[in-house]
Amino acid sequence: MWLAADAAGGGNIIQMIWPFVLMFAVFYFLLIRPQQKKQKQRTSMLNQIKKGDKITTIGGLHGTVVELADDTVVIRVNDTTKMTFERSAVNTIVSAAPTAAVDLEK
Repeated sequence: MWLAADAAGGGNIIQMIWPFVLMFAVFYFLLIRPQQKKQKQRTSMLNQIKKGDKITTIGGLHGTVVELADDTVVIRVNDTTKMTFERSAVNTIVSAAPTAAVDLEK
């Protein structure tokens, strides 16, 4: 009699867990995985910044990269103004620098 109750209860537990497993799989493929992919692309973009790149910051400021450090980027906004930002404040690279060396310290 106890064996029959345990066997029936075991089936119910699997039936109760199945929807949660299915929901987790849907969340993983619709939310978690795309977010991880987007974060990987952003990290790659931030690592590829180089002198001479024209960038846009998260705040919408446009400028040209003149100096790079591990965590900071110095951009030239106009002929006389240079500003320092965290590397993570870069939103996009508008245009990459030409492959030839560019003298930006004029």
